[in-house]
Amino acid sequence: MAERSVPLILASASPRRLDLLCQIGVEPDSVDPAEIDEIPARQELPADYARRMAQEKALAVAPRHPGAFILAADTVVAVGRRILPKAEDLADARCCLELLSGRRHKVMGGVALIDPMGKMRWRLVVTAVIFKRLHPDEIDAYLESGEWRGKAGGYAIQGRAAALIPTINGSYSNVVGLPLAETTALLTGSGFKL
Repeated sequence: MAERSVPLILASASPRRLDLLCQIGVEPDSVDPAEIDEIPARQELPADYARRMAQEKALAVAPRHPGAFILAADTVVAVGRRILPKAEDLADARCCLELLSGRRHKVMGGVALIDPMGKMRWRLVVTAVIFKRLHPDEIDAYLESGEWRGKAGGYAIQGRAAALIPTINGSYSNVVGLPLAETTALLTGSGFKL
């Protein structure tokens, strides 16, 4: 647990990130989502986008909490150089699932931490994920579940989509929303007391 004199602020609205931190015994003192433009820059590569989003979220929240640890993250699902959206409607989610069907893709997790002195450290974690070839009925059933709403790439590996994914190579928690081993290393390396 962090020393209460040095608070930890989670710069994220994601309930999954909060749950993941709590899973390893790290309870932020406050959750303060960054309100930033999350549109990728023209021709921005997925890895660069994930890193930039995590850093910009941390920088947006830091001025509101001087002297605190600020933790921010972003999860990007990419097929090649193409960044898939956070599915907001059925059409987006269907398009993502049809594209991912039978293919390997990458989930890139950018994590940024600003320490109480204002120094930023960051990590980029890449996990390879393979979807089985999806029958249209499987896509329809998944869409009916509603789990895809607001999820990068239109799926949640921690839910029903687990039955559609035979293989991952890398950090499972990264695909859920926060690479825990790397986040722990960032925190402890910056002097945060677990």
